[in-house]
Amino acid sequence: MLQYTLLSFLIGISAVSSENALRFTALGDWGGIPIFPYTSPFQIAVADTMGKVANALGSEFTIALGDNFYETGVKDVNDRRFKDTFENVFTAPSLQKPWYVCAGNHDHKGNITAQLAYTKVSQRWNFPELYYSKRFQIPNSGSSLLLVLIDTVILSGNTDDSTPGNELTDVDQEHADSQLKWIEDTLKTSNDDYIIVGGHYPVWSISEHGPNSRMVSQIRPLLEKYDVTAYFCGHDHNLQHLKENNSSVNYFVIGAGDVVDPSTKHKDDVPPGSLKYHWANILGLGGFGYVEATPQNMTLTLYQAINGKDIYKTVLKPRKKGLV
Repeated sequence: MLQYTLLSFLIGISAVSSENALRFTALGDWGGIPIFPYTSPFQIAVADTMGKVANALGSEFTIALGDNFYETGVKDVNDRRFKDTFENVFTAPSLQKPWYVCAGNHDHKGNITAQLAYTKVSQRWNFPELYYSKRFQIPNSGSSLLLVLIDTVILSGNTDDSTPGNELTDVDQEHADSQLKWIEDTLKTSNDDYIIVGGHYPVWSISEHGPNSRMVSQIRPLLEKYDVTAYFCGHDHNLQHLKENNSSVNYFVIGAGDVVDPSTKHKDDVPPGSLKYHWANILGLGGFGYVEATPQNMTLTLYQAINGKDIYKTVLKPRKKGLV
């Protein structure tokens, strides 16, 4: 009861914080259910709490990390799922800001071009290409953050488990190579203080799907080479933070937007000592991430939906000043 009272106080006031900060939310695997009412109690709880946190602390946009519509994406740009699973669920005024979207494996099972086309229909849905970048200035400063959203299904195939021996062979290698070249060209020209790369499949994860071998072999070297601040993903339905020893890259699984999966079946398949945090409390009704970036540092806080409890916080340093 005390925790709830404190949360009520927090969300009932306007954010009071520095003016030179860029703030935003992130979530993955938030795509409801494929039958009426096309949403789930987990998703509704996450949407409610995310709206309250964004109202209390401020948020300029949301990063959506794929599996936007379960189980088979959308049929066309007029599919009712856009309203029933997105527009009519994330209704808080604080969430009526741009959403920067990428695709998951379930989205590719439907008409993915319809999700791109919805960019011209919705005022907040931004999904112009299967992979794209967006630069944000940190207010009242010379600092910036580069968001690079990629399509991991193009890179790895449409599979639920891409650990060694389980890969599917539906990869168009020419298309994959073209995206890899675009990713490297985008990263190597960046002078931004922070870079966040976002995609659906994990590089590292201890949960049900585990590490994605193609992501490890193709994306991880680029993240390391170009000192990317963090890689955000979903696919596994929980919250995780991993960071390899002697590495500057932080890996965050933020896939608890709809359901929560407590599996740790791949706990021995990540680098030793890399797991910094893991949350998969079904009673927490899902979760999401909240980021505040200033010229001095970038703070990522993970929240569970129930009572809006902040369950984990970590601070990352700017690329130009040495990374955590």
